[in-house]
Amino acid sequence: MKLTWIDWSIVLGFVGALTALAAYTKRYTKSVSDFLAADRCAGRYLLTMSEGMAGLGAASVIANFEKFYKAGFAASWWGLMLAPIGIIIALSGWVLYRYRETRAMTMAQFFEMRYSKKFRVYAGMLAWISGTINYGIFPSIIASFLIYFCGFPEHFIVAGVSIWTFPVVMFVMLSIAVFFTLSGGMIAVMITDFIQAQFTNIVFLLIMIVLFTKFSWTDITTTLENAPAGKSMMNPFDQSGVSDFNFYFFAIFAFKAFYNCLGWQGSQGYNCSAKSPHEAKMAKVLGEWRSGVTYLMLLLMPICAYVLMHAPEHAQVAQVATDAINQIQDPQVQKQMTVPIALSQILPAGVMGLLCAAMISAAISTDDTYLHSWGSIFIQDVLLPFKKKPLTQKQHLKWLRISIVGVAVFAFFFSLLFPLRDYLFMFFLLTGTIYLGGSGAVIIGGLYWRRATTQGAWAAMTTGWVIAITGITLQVLWPKFPALVELTPKFPLNGAWLALVAYLSSVVVYVAVSLLTCKEPFNLEKMLHRGEYALPGEQASKPARGWRALGITSEFTLGDKIIYYFKLCWTGTWFFLFVGITLWSLIWGIPESFWSGWWGFKITIAAVMGVGTIIWFLWGGIRDLLELFRTLKTHQINETDDGRVEENVSSAN
Repeated sequence: MKLTWIDWSIVLGFVGALTALAAYTKRYTKSVSDFLAADRCAGRYLLTMSEGMAGLGAASVIANFEKFYKAGFAASWWGLMLAPIGIIIALSGWVLYRYRETRAMTMAQFFEMRYSKKFRVYAGMLAWISGTINYGIFPSIIASFLIYFCGFPEHFIVAGVSIWTFPVVMFVMLSIAVFFTLSGGMIAVMITDFIQAQFTNIVFLLIMIVLFTKFSWTDITTTLENAPAGKSMMNPFDQSGVSDFNFYFFAIFAFKAFYNCLGWQGSQGYNCSAKSPHEAKMAKVLGEWRSGVTYLMLLLMPICAYVLMHAPEHAQVAQVATDAINQIQDPQVQKQMTVPIALSQILPAGVMGLLCAAMISAAISTDDTYLHSWGSIFIQDVLLPFKKKPLTQKQHLKWLRISIVGVAVFAFFFSLLFPLRDYLFMFFLLTGTIYLGGSGAVIIGGLYWRRATTQGAWAAMTTGWVIAITGITLQVLWPKFPALVELTPKFPLNGAWLALVAYLSSVVVYVAVSLLTCKEPFNLEKMLHRGEYALPGEQASKPARGWRALGITSEFTLGDKIIYYFKLCWTGTWFFLFVGITLWSLIWGIPESFWSGWWGFKITIAAVMGVGTIIWFLWGGIRDLLELFRTLKTHQINETDDGRVEENVSSAN
């Protein structure tokens, strides 16, 4: 055991407090709308913190550990090219604003409004299959982390019987997440995720302080500068030898950010929980600042681990970590656990417990969100469309809870049996493409293009999953055929490139088939509840279009305007620095000494901003939380608000 009694007290105390909070929320969950969408009562700060934590996840943390341990600071450089895409998406409300206007509870419910009931079932099934397979490895990631970070034995003895530790840890973690989800549905998920987000941010700031007491900035930069030529950890323009996490990886992610906006349904409950379309939009605007501290630590922790493992002055401690890593038989798990094992050699008692609790929080926040999403999608979009007689509220909630348990059981056995052959990010891209390959075209076209047709949607979704399944099959079978291995050791397209092929192919097919089959334009105003179709209490005027959507609209308060302009200045500054330095490097070249100063400057700014946003978002989140409880105490239950569709709109209208 590497954790002391102090560490375990922190872990058990925090998990116990979260469990009590989840149980408390059960009294507010009285209807299907409460369970699926928190009755659409969430404010921007509660949304942005909770959804951000749900998107973090232990698996995503380990995936970032892999990426930055291999590519260093340089890997984060190309992420700056995403800045203008992110700000356009956030400030325009791209996809999200219109989706919230439809009042759909799941994306597939929107597909029934826009296309057909049969397509809803088809898309719902694809989303569920893609999502559950993608989620299937999550329990194994956190279990492996806890075993190697905490120093659990591979087996333990109970009543003379040897028991494998790995499935026991998975079972405990999944049980906690299932309890949270079943207790209060989306209400419990959102509230506990908010608390976990604030806790994790504070812990990460403390860990940053500890890391800089262990490693000086000079130690860090000197070690990173000694990386081999073509595999620079500091200079993003000297990474020709980094085959996976390079410029092209981030370029594909840039396109993906636009194409797959709202496409992934792992956090679909958050997409419909905002109290208004504008509030949903503002939550996205705040998103970058929310994740600042988290992203900074996902960068610093693996880099400090790299310094420990490669700096001569730390050779003795590094050897202890290396011996522990070498005891792991699976080479892919070795890569995943390198940073956690190294961190366990760095952090003192108390801080070890804080990091362990933060990682458990990251795991639970994603687990409960994904269990809620995939369990809900199976009932809402695969089973219920076949029901001629609507379920009662009690029956509906029972079905949802059974489905959630079923997803957890699948994830347990998938994690136990499936061997991972690629980096985690590549696995996420590949399995996600089963659904995301075609869904981007179908979602964007359905919300913005009147001439999009059901036939085009069927063709695009089918194209996407066929390419994804082909890629997964080739990745698995490639090593078994010597003739293929002689050509290249593994399948030449990694998950990122295969995803791009699926995206572009689906767009071409969607547009072509829609143009060939469109007989009359679709009535978007009715589906979006605009103009004469506006609902009482909702925005009745037409929102701004085109570039004007990026500007100030009538929905903005004074506070919204301040946030908006600050967001523009913040993101614009970083992007122009990115463009300027990139041109400088390509035209004249940049001395290696520049990069140590640049990364030191960027980390300092991020840390200062992080402290400010923690205080700001804590205040805003608590305000939203109290307002949520007040609203839920007095709201009226609408039994028709359960995901049904009538005449291309939600039956709850």
